Amino acid sequence: MTPKSRRAFHIVLIAAPLVIVLAAWQWPRVDAIAGVITARVSPSASVRQRLGQYGDAVRSRMEPLFKTAGVAYPAARLAFIGLKEEKRFELWAANPEGPMHLVKTYPIKAASGGPGPKLREGDRQVPEGIYAIESLNPNSRYHLSLRVNYPNAFDRDRAREENRANLGGDIMVHGKAVSIGCLAMGDEAVEELFVLAALAGTKNIEVLLCPRDLRTRACSPPGNAPAWTAVVYQNLQTALTPYTTAGP
Repeated sequence: MTPKSRRAFHIVLIAAPLVIVLAAWQWPRVDAIAGVITARVSPSASVRQRLGQYGDAVRSRMEPLFKTAGVAYPAARLAFIGLKEEKRFELWAANPEGPMHLVKTYPIKAASGGPGPKLREGDRQVPEGIYAIESLNPNSRYHLSLRVNYPNAFDRDRAREENRANLGGDIMVHGKAVSIGCLAMGDEAVEELFVLAALAGTKNIEVLLCPRDLRTRACSPPGNAPAWTAVVYQNLQTALTPYTTAGP
């Protein structure tokens, strides 16, 4: 056994009793701890390596859809639109100059919570608002993931006004089909989104997380939501205006 293997073995021996004890307490916390242990003892891949692993297959699936939409592959700009009520996720893309075009729609496999914004850690709400992709995780426990920048400046400002702390975070668009405040898309779908995001660059992606499709139906904030939720919905409705081009 090499020194590196011995260290990994010792980590598992030390951590295993802790995981067993905590299993009776709260499984999500155990799952998170197990993820840390796995990260310590398993080799990790880079974004570039994931592009090498999935890039060709994604291109073969997506390039014909981009051609139909009139957008060069890979896209210079992307938009992700998550519709909570419809459980639908839309992929829009654009050339360096020109309008956005709908390229593909995906079913959201799992998304916890209900209508209304995310307010605090542990409320299991999918956020609502205008966001960005903060980073890509090529070693997610949910296959691959794209990190949403919740809480954004708007969320933090509202929290300060209301003296709220512990806003939560770690909101992802990821694979698999389980969710605690994230959007679970399934593995093949997240491979496509991950590769496209890596090729476009995260700074060139807009993320709109909506209670429902506000292009077709208005939405009133739920009764337990803060008054400023109406502002979020109006901002989303305005932000959705460019995303009306017919697509596949």
